[in-house]
Amino acid sequence: DAASPVTDQRQFVRFPDALRDHTLANMRDHLLALQEIQLHLGMGHNDIAAKIAESRLGMSSLGLHGAAEVAKYMPQGMQDAGTAMHRAASRLAIAAQDASVTGDSKPVFSGLADLTAQCVGCHAGYRLQ
Repeated sequence: DAASPVTDQRQFVRFPDALRDHTLANMRDHLLALQEIQLHLGMGHNDIAAKIAESRLGMSSLGLHGAAEVAKYMPQGMQDAGTAMHRAASRLAIAAQDASVTGDSKPVFSGLADLTAQCVGCHAGYRLQ
């Protein structure tokens, strides 16, 4: 029945309050970074999009987000999803740089879809408490 309420089946993950607030702020920045990446890709600024992808979401952003501290409170699947997201962002950065040379944007869009899929998968499975 379309009117039936949907039960939230996501796994609750408990973080200390300050770390939860920090993590939620980081996730909002991840969403903002995705929007900025899309904006710059749409304007043909692949190098700027690549820089945002790597510096704010990629593997080199882990220190910025305090990933080592946060990981202690994450179940393994959530840790794996986070690592996959950061790796996908780094691959996207490379694809965007390559597209500046080759003119082929298909790998960029595939990379963006892969990155977004990591976010969707984690948010579908986990919920901070």
